[in-house]
Amino acid sequence: MYNFYGLHSYVRKFVHDFVCIHGNQPFNHSKTSIKSLHSLHRYKQKKPHFSNRRNTRKPLESIENEDAKPKVYMRDTISNIYTTLKYSSWDSAQEQLNKLPIKWDSYTVNQALKTHPPMEKAWLFFNWVSRSKGFKHDRFTYTTMLDIFGEAKRISSMKYVFEQMQEKGLKIDAVTYTSLMHWLSNSGDVDGAGKIWEEMKDNECCCPTVVSYTAYLKILFGDNRVKEATDVYKEMLQSGLSPNCYTYTVLMEHLVVSGECKMPLGKYEEALDIFSKMQEAGVQPDKAACNILIGKCCKAGETRAMNQILQYMKGNRIVLRYPVFMEALQTLKVAGESDALLRQVHPHISVESITDEEAVENAITGAGVPLSHQGLVLFLLKKQNLSALDHLLAGMMNKNIQLDPTIISTIIEANRDRCRPDSALLAFEYSVKMGVKLERTIYLTLIGFLIRSNMFTKVVEIVEEMTTARHSLGVYLGALLIYRLGCARWPVSAAKIFNLLPDDQKCTSTYTSLISVYFSAGSADKALKIFKTMKSKGIHPSLGTYNVLLAGLEKLGRVSDAETYRKERKSMQTDAHSRDTVPVEEKICDLLYAGDVAS
Repeated sequence: MYNFYGLHSYVRKFVHDFVCIHGNQPFNHSKTSIKSLHSLHRYKQKKPHFSNRRNTRKPLESIENEDAKPKVYMRDTISNIYTTLKYSSWDSAQEQLNKLPIKWDSYTVNQALKTHPPMEKAWLFFNWVSRSKGFKHDRFTYTTMLDIFGEAKRISSMKYVFEQMQEKGLKIDAVTYTSLMHWLSNSGDVDGAGKIWEEMKDNECCCPTVVSYTAYLKILFGDNRVKEATDVYKEMLQSGLSPNCYTYTVLMEHLVVSGECKMPLGKYEEALDIFSKMQEAGVQPDKAACNILIGKCCKAGETRAMNQILQYMKGNRIVLRYPVFMEALQTLKVAGESDALLRQVHPHISVESITDEEAVENAITGAGVPLSHQGLVLFLLKKQNLSALDHLLAGMMNKNIQLDPTIISTIIEANRDRCRPDSALLAFEYSVKMGVKLERTIYLTLIGFLIRSNMFTKVVEIVEEMTTARHSLGVYLGALLIYRLGCARWPVSAAKIFNLLPDDQKCTSTYTSLISVYFSAGSADKALKIFKTMKSKGIHPSLGTYNVLLAGLEKLGRVSDAETYRKERKSMQTDAHSRDTVPVEEKICDLLYAGDVAS
């Protein structure tokens, strides 16, 4: 009897301890087995301590101590780094980064770079963190930095980062190669992208993935190299890789645009055949694929294929982006076909078919109460009826009706989000005519938006208005904007931007950018004249300045001049060892033009 009660007591204690760990349902394996498997390492790291007493509550003092130290999540840390890099000067940012209670590792740095801080700050941060104790860049951080330069069309800097990866012996995977191919082709260097493709295939440690094949197919189709694309597609299938949704989208996109193809695919009928067969293979077209295909159908005026895709979208509750919807609506109208199916797929934006004048009138009468002009603008913004808003804003500008600066800023941002540069410029022109001063971030938003849209004519006017509002570009943005205008062959506008800078921002970085502008325009004499002016004002050239000089002179065939400045550079590098400190402007210049190295 004693043994029985002893065993019963032991079993009862075991069940109690088991419930303490697993909750009130210790034997519900179907709910707890997976979670227990994934959390097994946690129990290994810290074994729970079970007390013999039933009362296992923590003392009140320890609970208060835990509440006094809230847990810091990684997303908050990354957000803090991004905010510091975006809104602080580099000197201030360094101080704040040094105070952060974190240990720098590859994941943290990579996630911070992926938030896309300003390019020059990203590069400064990339170099700064490399000097941290115990930290080394790996292929992930290098690839992200490479992407940042590629997106900004700084191809020479992107290649410099790739060369650094190779020199350091880092493993280069398919992601890095694919990124290089994409940005090279995006800059117009399709042959360069082809060389990277061959290098990736020759690399024994790296095999192309379906993403790599798809990216290269898109590059070849975009350059009308159909036969090469056919061979690459067959090679992908022979390697055992199955096409994904984006692969099928690239194939159909090409067929709709070209109308025919030498691949065993065909014209519109074959494009629709692919659309059906990819679903049979278990690959469902996603929202991005449908938007791309409908957009291409609109450009080709192909309504039959469009209707079949719309039927699929209706059954899978997929909708088009608003600009694509409007384009599809116009295409059906021109073709004289019914838009009933398009309306059924998009019942939430069916009211957008009304004209601009009707929209304004309907907004006034349908609001229930008389609206002020400001209230009417807010009403149209809420409805996202930007076409009607353009009509209203133009009328208000003619009648000199004043709006609040925050509303003008909201209109500009709304048009930026919907890729409507002309409408954003209309809001800017309104602010100029009415004497409305905007925030610095809005002016910068406009400048960036216009540059991405390749609309450079208004950039100088925006910077002039920005200066009138007592806002400054800053050294970093000034140098980058001048450089970007030079790449676009707008030297006169670049010079105007330089002249608008305050004297304290006409420094090594901005002078070097202006020198690069004239070299890009093929005017070596003007570039050398700017360099001499810079030196006469006591502004010290940096290594980056000499890199730009040597690269530009050699490109334009001024070999003897290049040799002279190469000697000056060597002399400067010798003297640099005796200098106690290097100004921040020179450091920025060296980092910005690190890729423009001449031998």
